[in-house]
Amino acid sequence: MSKRLILAASFALAAALFFGNAWAQSRRPAPSPVAAGANPPGEKSRDTRQQTFDIVWRTVKEKHFDPAMGGVDWDKAHETYAPRAAAVKSDQELYLVLQEMLGELRQSHFNIIPPGSFIPEDQNEPSNGWIGVDLRLVGGAAMITHVEQDSSASKAGLRPGFVIKQVDAKTVERIVAPFAKSAERPEIKNLRITRRILSTINGDPGTAVRITYLDEKDRTRETTLTREKLKGELSPSFGNFPPQYTEFETKRLANSHNGSGYIGYIRFNMFTTPVIEKLKAAITEFSAADGMIFDLRGNPGGVGGIASTIAGRICDKPGLLGTMKMRKGEMKFAVFPQTNPYTGPVAVLIDGLSGSTSEIFSSGIQEMGRAVIVGERSVGAALPSVFQKLPTGALFQFAIADFKTPKGVLIEGRGVIPDIEVKYDRASLLAGRDAQLEAAVEQIRESQQKARRKSPAAK
Repeated sequence: MSKRLILAASFALAAALFFGNAWAQSRRPAPSPVAAGANPPGEKSRDTRQQTFDIVWRTVKEKHFDPAMGGVDWDKAHETYAPRAAAVKSDQELYLVLQEMLGELRQSHFNIIPPGSFIPEDQNEPSNGWIGVDLRLVGGAAMITHVEQDSSASKAGLRPGFVIKQVDAKTVERIVAPFAKSAERPEIKNLRITRRILSTINGDPGTAVRITYLDEKDRTRETTLTREKLKGELSPSFGNFPPQYTEFETKRLANSHNGSGYIGYIRFNMFTTPVIEKLKAAITEFSAADGMIFDLRGNPGGVGGIASTIAGRICDKPGLLGTMKMRKGEMKFAVFPQTNPYTGPVAVLIDGLSGSTSEIFSSGIQEMGRAVIVGERSVGAALPSVFQKLPTGALFQFAIADFKTPKGVLIEGRGVIPDIEVKYDRASLLAGRDAQLEAAVEQIRESQQKARRKSPAAK
């Protein structure tokens, strides 16, 4: 149930999952008319575009973790796309050509992020707005899965389980039409479509948006809402990685099976540096909890090292989350237990929008036997990547390593398979229930009962 994304320094290892439009922090005004032969305001010269194309192609050629690039003829890609890049008349056209070329690799974490699609380094707070909803594709429908309390959407009566059919004058079918012929994996396409719909709904704070939807009785309804500022904070810029909206939530869930006991709940929308100290504090605060739940649904990843940091706080013996293999050498996501780690039952919630570092963390502790994974299979996009600034001002994200779990499972293209599968269900959502969270709570309780039966005091 996250809303925003982003991370990494120039050539500092990261494992974040981003896709162009998902980075959009505001809606750009339509460009002004430009005299024939002149570059639009802010546009770069033809030579700069050519230099940008060459850098992107050469970087993949020289730094892709697999010299054979999975069988893709990268020299042939140059022959195909170089003439097209030379013929473009704008930076935006170039970015589309570059993204199409990168798509030939059919791998995650190869993206072009245009200038203006990310938050400037000197900005101190989020400027984008939202109406207070999150959604997922359920049976092909754009279904609301979360409504923020006291948000514009909440006040207008929108509820989980309602189905969005139209945003202003655009039907959902029209919004997602560009993906109809996409050859991408269904999981990646699902992620892109979900983000495209959300980016259409969201926009500048104070602006209005008209939502047409189906209510609990499948009646067509319409409401106009005012977008509000996002809550949360911005992560500091980190090399070529710009500030990113970050949210963090904790709460205590009542444990009816244990009188005054409780289960600690931790949710954050991305693995960015501001969450590190908050995570440490939350885990310490919940040291007496009957169990702990990490909600990584919708979390696209972030700083890879944070996965090991969390694991060190909940594991009482050394371990390994997995290994990233680069063209030359490898790096292990080692787990080193910290002082007084939490040793109670742990559950992790994931879904089809959980990616990258979320997958590294959840798959690793799953194989270590430290946590039960609940929800839906993750997106399967776990290639550690870095960001490089291009001459046009755009950012180029590219993968520099493969990732496998301690047991040798390749997460890219497969995803993390939950121990307990619980899919989003409209009936449960309309009833005000979070079936996935309920299942995680039940797993914690079952773990408690097993532990009590094994304890000497119970014999």
